[in-house]
Amino acid sequence: MSGKLYGVGLGPGDPSLMTVRAVEVIAEADVVAYHSARHGRSIARSIAARHLRADHIEERLVYPVTTGTTDHPGGYQGAMDDFYAEASARLAAHLDAGRTVAVLAEGDPLFYGSYMHMHKRLADRYDTEVIPGVTAVSAAAARLGAPLAEGEEVLTVLPGTLPEEELTARLAATDVAVVMKLGRTFPKVRRALEDAGRLAEARYVERATMDGERLAPLADVDAESVPYFSVAVLPSRAGAERPAREAGEVVVVGTGPAGPSWLTPETRGALAAADDLVGYTTYLDRVPVRPGQRRHGSDNRVEAERAEFALRLAQRGRRVAVVSGGDPGVFAMATAVLEAASAPEYAEVPVRVLPGVTAANAAAARAGAPLGHDYAAISLSDRLKPWEVIEARLGAAASADLVLALYNPGSRSRTWQVGKARELLLEHRAPDTPVVVARDVGGPGERVRIVRLADLDPATVDMRTILLVGSSQTRVVRRGDGEDVVWTPRSYPEA
Repeated sequence: MSGKLYGVGLGPGDPSLMTVRAVEVIAEADVVAYHSARHGRSIARSIAARHLRADHIEERLVYPVTTGTTDHPGGYQGAMDDFYAEASARLAAHLDAGRTVAVLAEGDPLFYGSYMHMHKRLADRYDTEVIPGVTAVSAAAARLGAPLAEGEEVLTVLPGTLPEEELTARLAATDVAVVMKLGRTFPKVRRALEDAGRLAEARYVERATMDGERLAPLADVDAESVPYFSVAVLPSRAGAERPAREAGEVVVVGTGPAGPSWLTPETRGALAAADDLVGYTTYLDRVPVRPGQRRHGSDNRVEAERAEFALRLAQRGRRVAVVSGGDPGVFAMATAVLEAASAPEYAEVPVRVLPGVTAANAAAARAGAPLGHDYAAISLSDRLKPWEVIEARLGAAASADLVLALYNPGSRSRTWQVGKARELLLEHRAPDTPVVVARDVGGPGERVRIVRLADLDPATVDMRTILLVGSSQTRVVRRGDGEDVVWTPRSYPEA
């Protein structure tokens, strides 16, 4: 009979943090295997050393390359693939001979560990058991004495080997984070934390629970002193005091057309970092509640008052996120904030605008690609501009054969504008011009229809609807699944 394979988690370094089950398995094993660099020293073996017997068969799995270069024809990955194949074959020989094999792994065997490469190659052929271990993530939090995640906070674990822009985006977007595999990646990770606005929160933990352990604010750490066995930690913000500031700022963010799936990483980060959230209550409800944040909801028709309120908060040193639907610069809050910020008393308040997915782009994606060529975006609301202006712009855009994205087409108090717009457009467009009628895109009541311009029924249009009216070139095609898609060619015929 074949032997049994064990992946044994040893914990973060202190031998007393090994589990009882890990000690039992090592005691029962015939073969103990562990990884090491070419120098032959193995951290995994040193953790388990007191439990090794003289009659244990030890298999040292020596990496052919770690931080250096290789002349392997397949490069680094080729050298490692050959190594894992050879190492798993050595372990398989013991298993075929009926021996029990325990592969030692620092931390947890299936968490950024080398054991998993043996597991993937052997577990489908042999009886296998994985013994979980305390991870470096848990050890670092324990040594810092800082909660990792509380309530509905999201913990993100990242390898420092990610590209710098990806690290920055993910660090900005999450509540709590741990960055593994520092060493040579430390300068990049530090820059990413700084660019994400999180450097002041970041803590550094080196060799948690081991000899030589070091804890420090990450901003104070010399990059030349950072080993591989170190992590960066952004602890829980719950209950933490917000840093005092002499001056605040206002960030106007777009939440997209619906819920969290439409948020960009940059927007997520700004929302998480804000002291105060200001916005229309419906849009604020899309943002997760975070301990310590203040939320200031209001009606949808008080944009100017909302903007001034946000600016006054920033003057008191608060970091304020003004929450808008869609893209804040498209018929939304960015203009209101910037207009208010133009007053002399707010000249020193920093204001940033972060983009979001627009209603037009969201609706177009659902329907196909109706905005594939030139298009115009026009609001049919006459609350802030006369209907005569809207009518003139509709006529000009229609006569220029532009695809039209019609925002704010109707509401309970505005019921006739869609009918008037249809009449005007029919003076320039054929009756069978496709119109995308998109309501509540991304929301629970989403409905996207394609109708002829002549058949557009104003009674089916409300404030949660956007209309995309095709040009003379826009096409409707039925696909093999029976669904219609709309697209506008990128080329335009010569006159």
